[in-house]
Amino acid sequence: MAAELTAHQLIDKHRPTLDQALETIRTRAYWSPHPEHPKAYGENGSLSLPEGKAAFEALLNERFDLDQPGTDDWTGAEVSPYGPELGITYPHPDVDALLPAMRAGTPAWRDAGPDVRAMVCLEILARISARTHEFAHAVMHTSGQAFMMAFQAGGPHAQDRGLEAVAYAYAEQSRTPGTAEWTKPQGKRDPLALTKRFTPVGRGIALLIGCNTFPTWNGYPGFFASLATGNPVLVKPHPRAVLPLALTVRVAREVLGEAGFDPNLVALAVERPGEGIAKTLAVRPEIKIIDYTGSTAFGDWLETNARQAQVYTEKAGVNTVVVESTDDYKGMLSNLAFSLSLYSGQMCTTPQNLLIPREGIRTDTGSKTYDEVVTDLAGAVNGLLGDDARANGILGALVNPDVRARLEAAAGLGEVALASREVTHAEFPDAVVRTPVIVKLDGAKPDAEAAYLSECFGPVSFAVAVDSAADAVELLRRTVREKGAMTVGAYTTSPEFSEAVEETCLEESAQLSLNLTGGVYVNQTAAFSDFHGSGGNPAANSALCDAAFVANRFRVVEIRKEA
Repeated sequence: MAAELTAHQLIDKHRPTLDQALETIRTRAYWSPHPEHPKAYGENGSLSLPEGKAAFEALLNERFDLDQPGTDDWTGAEVSPYGPELGITYPHPDVDALLPAMRAGTPAWRDAGPDVRAMVCLEILARISARTHEFAHAVMHTSGQAFMMAFQAGGPHAQDRGLEAVAYAYAEQSRTPGTAEWTKPQGKRDPLALTKRFTPVGRGIALLIGCNTFPTWNGYPGFFASLATGNPVLVKPHPRAVLPLALTVRVAREVLGEAGFDPNLVALAVERPGEGIAKTLAVRPEIKIIDYTGSTAFGDWLETNARQAQVYTEKAGVNTVVVESTDDYKGMLSNLAFSLSLYSGQMCTTPQNLLIPREGIRTDTGSKTYDEVVTDLAGAVNGLLGDDARANGILGALVNPDVRARLEAAAGLGEVALASREVTHAEFPDAVVRTPVIVKLDGAKPDAEAAYLSECFGPVSFAVAVDSAADAVELLRRTVREKGAMTVGAYTTSPEFSEAVEETCLEESAQLSLNLTGGVYVNQTAAFSDFHGSGGNPAANSALCDAAFVANRFRVVEIRKEA
């Protein structure tokens, strides 16, 4: 096909962005090319808020055609957590026809090289960015995130994570030169001389298994890391959150075609209700890379059974905050209240266990008992979420009935310090919106252990009374080692205690946030600077994003000839 986008045009347009991304992953400073404010869109070809909403609504109750091969049926049953049925149907794949078609374009994509592949990926991201408002509504009505969070986390923050993956992929592929002249002296004889060529070659088809809660934020790192390293990408979205990734596939296919590559390098695999197509795809011999975010059970299954593939998983963990002392009691309570409430706790980074010495803590307002700390935290959450309009903007909606069931069951696990309440949504009366529950548990009692050492995904937190600060550190260590953690938080004014917590997190490979009392929260990470997960504890076997996340998606193949 004739290319509408030449390599020269793409490099002129996107090379400065890639260079800045490469510099930023080196310095770990703040930077983002994607505006976080909704009013920044609406010019230079980007959709405004009304245009984005109209574009989203135009997709409803229609077929989502991708013109990809191997379509044998149409399927789709997404229902917004806010109530409405989306009514969109998507192509169902005949895998035996689709996978060979995806492989057909691989040689040209491989031969394009790391530079061109990176620029095509950046063009895909640029077009997604221009449609951020459309994507925001798609994320909102599949994940249950409140609009502003869907806009930011599902839009610019997800795009940042995708760009970060492209930067790491480019850096690792560029580490080896494309060619080399090799000469070995032989004394009085003529030297040995070889010309060597080194080509990064993708492993094969990459399977992206999307999640329900953060389809783009969690999906884009693997998607762009695999595509940038020369692999076709088959996207298998969560059945409740197809649309954001289907839009991504559509944009990618358009850009690939315009750049002269086979659009089938990116394809969509949507399953029928209850089909479980991920298990079938995961063990296909054509699948060489798998990216997965979701439950520990299926993540473990993939790691055990998909032996032919390089598997990257983000599973479940039990995130912990240790409270030993603070010099900003009010700021600590405010920060924790927001962390527990944001998106109804439906984040893999949300704190679950708050470890508090039973004799209490030292603060800038005097000593506080365990009961006082828990009561004051409950009051801070109530103060934050007391107004329904404000609460809806922070909480969003419960993403599925399983979260609601866990929330309702949690009240029976111990003494309830903060009861959950129902919040009415003025625009979407069918939305299931609930405030968090905080349950008091005695860490010394064996029956409580079953609760706080299990992940309870959703707006559920346990205030665990421990015998001492030292016991809190040991329980933290045990929790991370046995159950994993995406995040750890700690509050202390003691250098010795801080050192103990830091050493524990270093030994157990857990990302630590200390004494957060302002506008940065333990459950938020920034692309280019923060590592999401470590890959070093049971919660995940990879980190977003580091060199290890991209380097094993390709191999360098050498061809040498006598000079």
